[in-house]
Amino acid sequence: MSNIELIDFYADWCGPCQIMKPIIKEIEKELKNVKITKINVDENQKEAQKYNVMSIPTFVIRKDGKIIDQLSGVLTKKVLVEKL
Repeated sequence: MSNIELIDFYADWCGPCQIMKPIIKEIEKELKNVKITKINVDENQKEAQKYNVMSIPTFVIRKDGKIIDQLSGVLTKKVLVEKL
């Protein structure tokens, strides 16, 4: 079984991040095999730099510890689920 992680880089003041919040919650409930990690860029700037996050929201998808995709902006649930 592969280890899939979705890292959600966000900020509380970010409008598009707030739009994505319920979508991420739905994915977390529906896809039990996907680990969701939320990282507030204001509190974790070094982590954001490590992943070269230039805008938010940014979503990093890792499989077995390796980055397989990185997406930015408001996305549909369908797009995110297809990437996972």
